[in-house]
Amino acid sequence: MNDNMEWSKAQPDPNHTGAEAKQNQAQNDLFAELSQYLKENNDPLQLKNQRRIPPLANWHPKQVGDIDIVIKANGEWWHDGRPILRQALVNLFATILLQETINGEIQYFLKTPAQKLRIEVEDAPLLIDSVAVAIEDEVAFLEFTTNTGDVVRLDHEHLICLKPFMAKGASSADIRPYMFIRDGLSALINRNTFYHLIDIGKLQEKNGQTVLVLQSGNQTFNIAMPIDS
Repeated sequence: MNDNMEWSKAQPDPNHTGAEAKQNQAQNDLFAELSQYLKENNDPLQLKNQRRIPPLANWHPKQVGDIDIVIKANGEWWHDGRPILRQALVNLFATILLQETINGEIQYFLKTPAQKLRIEVEDAPLLIDSVAVAIEDEVAFLEFTTNTGDVVRLDHEHLICLKPFMAKGASSADIRPYMFIRDGLSALINRNTFYHLIDIGKLQEKNGQTVLVLQSGNQTFNIAMPIDS
């Protein structure tokens, strides 16, 4: 792994057993290989202007394992207990993010032609941090951008829904807004963006319930607001 990557490998711990040391070394090797693959196959400067999602469905890696990467509930990516500070690398990791349902449980992986590595996701795998009105052929669309570079417009393939989320240690669930992005992956809409969305739309009372009415691409979308909002 090159020196300018702003995270570090797990360091050997003299208190670890031989099995634990081998597991840490295997994890470090997998992470180094994944980082090298991304470096060779993606150009962060190019991705600033053009989003490129690899053909994950065409890849059938034989090596499957786990890696200590966590996508926090606030959208931060962590490795080995530390945040990954280079946003360009986080953006690249997001392009190879895969969701699968195994034995009824949703699991997330980073996938390359050679490896499929399971990671932990505390809430949604992606985070929307901005919304704007885009005009195309005199038609207004609501356009959402994630903090890792995905751009989608509100339509019937990219809907918004409200779902409960129970944070670790919390006594009750929060109702949070999510949006479908791609390939089964959803994104949490962060608080400031959702407030902006409320300003853009209209709140109406329908059948005794508050509904956020949004217009995008000459279509109307209704989002029922939680009672305590």
